[in-house]
Amino acid sequence: MSGQFHPLTLLRNLLRPLDPALLAILALLFAYGWVLMTSASPERLPTLRMHMMIAVGVMWIVAAIPVQRLLSLAAPLYLGGVVLLVGVLLFGEISKGAQRWLDLGIVRLQPSEFMKIATPLMLAWYFHVRDGVTSWHDYVVAAVLLAIPLGLIVVQPDLGTSLLVAAAGLFVIFFAGLSWKLIVPVFTVAVVGIVLLVGFGDQLCQPDVDWHLLREYQKQRVCTLLDPNQDPLGRGFHTIQSTIAIGSGGLWGKGWMDGTQTHLAFIPERHTDFIFAVLAEEFGLIGALVLLGLYLLLILRGLRIAARAPMPGARLLAGAVTMIVFTYAFVNIGMVSGILPVVGVPLPFLSYGGTALVTLCIGMGMLMSVARSRRTPKD
Repeated sequence: MSGQFHPLTLLRNLLRPLDPALLAILALLFAYGWVLMTSASPERLPTLRMHMMIAVGVMWIVAAIPVQRLLSLAAPLYLGGVVLLVGVLLFGEISKGAQRWLDLGIVRLQPSEFMKIATPLMLAWYFHVRDGVTSWHDYVVAAVLLAIPLGLIVVQPDLGTSLLVAAAGLFVIFFAGLSWKLIVPVFTVAVVGIVLLVGFGDQLCQPDVDWHLLREYQKQRVCTLLDPNQDPLGRGFHTIQSTIAIGSGGLWGKGWMDGTQTHLAFIPERHTDFIFAVLAEEFGLIGALVLLGLYLLLILRGLRIAARAPMPGARLLAGAVTMIVFTYAFVNIGMVSGILPVVGVPLPFLSYGGTALVTLCIGMGMLMSVARSRRTPKD
C-alpha cells in the first residue's frame, strides 16, 4: 500500500551507496579492533565507539557522492589543503618538537592527514582530464603537485605522514602509466642504499656523522632499527618490547586479555601504533594471519573495483586508495616487527585514533563511490 512505512525498504535505501563486500570486510576489521582494544585499553572503548560511528557516517556520505562530483572537487580540496599546510608552517602549534597542528579557534586541525586523500584525488583528476594525451611533461606536473604538499609536511617534520602522502601520490602516477624504465633505476638505488646502510651501519651511526638529508632524531630511528640493543631502555625500548610480545605469542597466542607484555605495560602505545603487538601476543601467528587475510580481501576487492571503473580518474583514485591501505598495514606491521623504523603509522581500522580512522573511511567511501559508478550492475 502506498504511504505505508517499510523498514526493510528504508534500510535498503540507506545501504544502497555502500558496497556490501567492502562493508562486510570493514565490519570484521572493526570487530577485531574492538576485541583488541577491550584488552589493550578498555577505558577508551566509549571514545572508540564514537570514532567508529563518525567514521562510518562520513564514509556513507562520501559513498553517496557520484565519483564525477568527487573528481570535480579535487582542485578546491587540494588547494584548500595546501593553504592550511602553509598556515601550519606560519602559525601552527609546536608540540614535542613538531609543528603539525593549526588552531582555527573553533576547531584544531592536522591538515597533513587531510592531504592523504586530497593529494591522490587531485592527481587522479589531473590524469583524468589529460587522458589520451598523456606525455612526459604530465608526469612532471604530477610530480610538482605531489612535491608541494609533501615538502610542506616534511618540514613540520612528520616522517610517517609524508611517507603515506608520497606513497598515495606515487601510486596514482604509477597507475597512470609511468614507465618501468624510470621505476627500476630508483628501486635499484634504494636497494643498494639499504645494503650499504646495513653493511656500514656502525660507522654511519657514529655521533659525529651527519646525515644531511635527515634530522638527528630521524637518523636515530634508523640506527635504532639496525641495533635496538644499543639503547635498550631508551630509543630501542619500543622495538625490543614489541618484538618480545610478538615472539612470545607463538602459534596460538597466550589468550585474549592474558598477554603479559600488554597488561604489564611493557608494550608502548599499545592502543595505537603498537596494537599489532597486542594481537600477536594474545592471538599468536593464527590471529595475525587472520588479520592479514582480511587486509588481503580488502585489497583484492579494491583492485577489482578499480579494474571495473568506467573512467580513468575513477580507476586511478580507486587503485590509489586501495594501495594506501596496503601501505598503512605494511609500514605499521614492519615497524612493530622491527624490520622498519618507528615512524608513527597506525594499523588501519584497528589502531585507536579518530583522525586516521576518519581519513581511511573517507577513502573507503570514495572506493564505494567508484563501485557504484561501474558500467555493469553486478559483479
